[in-house]
Amino acid sequence: MDKQLKIIYHYNSGFSVAVGGVLLVFDYWEGENRSLHQVGKLTLPYLRAFEQIFVFISHAHADHFDSVVYSWEAEGLPVYYVVSSDMPVGTRGKRIAPLQERSLTLDVWVKAYQSTDLGVAFLVEAYGLRIFHAGDLNLWHWRQESTLREIEAAENAFYDALEPLKSERIDVAMFPVDPRQGLMYDAGANHFILTMKPRVFIPMHWQDRPEVAVDFARRARSASTEVVALTKPGMAAHLTFSKAALDIHIIEPPKDLDELPPAPARRPNPHMGENDPFADSDLPVQID
Repeated sequence: MDKQLKIIYHYNSGFSVAVGGVLLVFDYWEGENRSLHQVGKLTLPYLRAFEQIFVFISHAHADHFDSVVYSWEAEGLPVYYVVSSDMPVGTRGKRIAPLQERSLTLDVWVKAYQSTDLGVAFLVEAYGLRIFHAGDLNLWHWRQESTLREIEAAENAFYDALEPLKSERIDVAMFPVDPRQGLMYDAGANHFILTMKPRVFIPMHWQDRPEVAVDFARRARSASTEVVALTKPGMAAHLTFSKAALDIHIIEPPKDLDELPPAPARRPNPHMGENDPFADSDLPVQID
């Protein structure tokens, strides 16, 4: 049976992924001083269409963690938060550390992986589709500035972080391609594609330089991996996966609010109820 998802790029490393009646939100951020245009934001009417919303926060850097996500709970939305175990004290949600996993519903689970910066990376399975969001996991080196020893240490840390992932299937991966690194800025992304072989790879964290994402997509696609550049807030990709083929339909963002697409029809949720894994939230907690 074919499997479908819709992924929307919001800003920086922020994405939402709709799978069935579930919405997965990763590292959502509305920019400095809430500067993100409305067509790139997650709106309440859109959020209300989903039977479950899971918000994943990989770490506490300001460009990956926007407190606006907590206002959604106050609106009565069915939203649950999964956050890195090193998030600041008082952050709401279920904490998860590298190599820990949690079952969120009968059809959705998450496993965390080590980052090479703060926090964690997430691998989420929803209705049989596997989505990987790297957070700030990357081969962080600056070839023109770092010493050989620093470069070697960065490479070893990156390869060690990826080792537990090698046995995992990945359908969609979102991964940093940061031009601030200078020469060989895409080394981590290229290595990830060659070793993990995700079916779809989406560059992120490209520092308001969409041409970087477009150029990377042109150069990095392979026989096993399609690279998709989502370069504008609100830009979406509809992906249909089958054993024999992969269909990708790119949708440009609307120019104004009047052109926003309607929210999907909401379906009843057969799985969440008395067995809600978030009924006994373990935050806030005190961390020594």
